[in-house]
This record gives sequence, structure tokens and C-alpha cells, in this order.
Amino acid sequence: MEYRQLGDSGIEISEIGLGSWLTYGGSVERAAAAACVGAAFDEGITFIDTANVYSHGAAEELLGEILPKRPRDSYVLATKLFFPMSATDRGLSREQVHKQIDASLQRLQQEYVDLYQCHRYDSSTPLEETMDALSEVVRAGKARAIGFSEWNPSQIRASLALSPPAVKFVSSQPQYSMLWREPEAEVFPLCAANGISQVVWSPLAQGVLTGKYKPGEQPPRDSRLAGSDRSWMSDFSSDDVLTRVQQLVPVAERLGITMPQLALAWVLREPNVASAIVGASRPEQVKANASASGIKLDDATLAEIDDILG
Repeated sequence: MEYRQLGDSGIEISEIGLGSWLTYGGSVERAAAAACVGAAFDEGITFIDTANVYSHGAAEELLGEILPKRPRDSYVLATKLFFPMSATDRGLSREQVHKQIDASLQRLQQEYVDLYQCHRYDSSTPLEETMDALSEVVRAGKARAIGFSEWNPSQIRASLALSPPAVKFVSSQPQYSMLWREPEAEVFPLCAANGISQVVWSPLAQGVLTGKYKPGEQPPRDSRLAGSDRSWMSDFSSDDVLTRVQQLVPVAERLGITMPQLALAWVLREPNVASAIVGASRPEQVKANASASGIKLDDATLAEIDDILG
């Protein structure tokens, strides 16, 4: 496993991170989740990402049962706030920032998190109020650093322009993969110029880039695409996209790597990406994903990928 610095924070994280969306505290049983976390440590993964809203607090609670048994300096723990936790608890107001960090720390059984992230932008709360509250959390020792997820360039610029300066963001968590490249246009260069790293989610395009989905065929029964609510995967599940993805299989085979390794190495080719966050329901998935760290793709391969995907 190789490691990269998280923005200007001085915090070092693993190139592959372990996420808990749609898995821990939800569809994955505790024993399997514990085995996945154990496999992550075995493979050198140090970055663990969660959120208060994942399984409505259950993901944090499960990690709170597992992680405190390990030395605190052996992992970098990140969580988030914004989405509703009750009919009245949502957003990024000062009240919510302080209430939700305390609730997350209690569920996680931690004195602090390494990274506290705004899960989305809150247009109903003045940005100054949010940044002041996040700064108070950092100064109180409840978080070492702060980040955001899916903020647009104007929102990022506004946070950087605040005066007097609040505690500064060090991370951005956008969706990013071979099939979703929108952040490259503005978010990546803006963040790189201001000491903000990317910790990207869905680098495997919700499993599409593993190659397991075939055009014209029913998805595997136990896959996400076979679920009752597949609308959120519609960008990646058309036969045209699946056909192009299948054309990547010979590229991976020629390089002697798997499709997930190819997809993760492609994401990690970007120097502003500090970590690619992947989910896992089985330990072998964790090990397979971790093995992508350190794989370098040459310019000819990158050009071939672009030609295939259009």
C-alpha cells in the first residue's frame, strides 16, 4: 500500500480507502463487516470513511464497536454531516455542526475524528456560520481537519475567500471514475491550487467498471444493479456504456491486472487524488481493491482507455 498527503493537513492516508455507504450497519452483517475492516488493516489501508446518515447511524455504531480495539494512530477516520437524522436535524448550522459531531463521536466511541466533512452544501445556512462552527470543532480537538463533498467551484471559492480566515478545508469528496469525470474541469485544478486533496467515491462506478455487468444480460442477482431501486445507477447501466466497458477487459488482461485494478489505478493517476474510497462486503474484495495501489498506467494505455470510452 502506498500513501499520500491529505491536502495541507499533514495527515497521510492510504491510496485506497474503505467506505461504509450501503454496507456496514446495513446490508452487510457485523461479522462480515468486521472481517472486511480486519482485511483492510492487513492490506495497509488506513483511511476509513463513513457518515452519520449511513444506515442512519448504524454504520458509525458498527465502526465504533470495531475500531477502538486498535491503536488510534493506526487509522485515519472520517465522517460527515448534512443529511437528515430526524425531522428537525439536518444541515450545517452551528447548532447542527456541534450536535452532530458529538453524536457521531458517541456512536464511533472516539474522542475525535481525523476528518469532518460537509456531506453537501447547505444553501439555507450562511457559509460564515458553517465555517465558524467547523473551526470551533477543530479548535476543541473534536476533529483534526475538515472537508466537503460534492461542492461546486463557486461554493469552494466562497469558503476560501472568507475573512478573517476560518480553519481551511483540506479535502474534497466528489464522485469520480473513468465514467464520471466532471470534477476534472474545475474542481480538481481549483483544489490543487489551494492545498485541497480529493478523496473520491464510486471509483468503480458502483461496480460497473468491474466488468461484471454485460450488455443485454440480466445483472447478477446479488448485485446493486439487480436491486429494486436502480435509478441512481442509470448513468452507467445503459447497453452502450456496458459495451464500452467490456472493451476495457482486453486492456486489463494485456497488462496482467484485473478490471477493478485498472479502474482504481486510472483514478489514482491523478495527483490531486489522495485516496479512492471503495466499499466491500467480503474480505477478498478488500484485498483485491487494495492491490491496485502502486499500479502505474502509461500514456499509451490512458489514451487507449479514452478512445474506448469516448
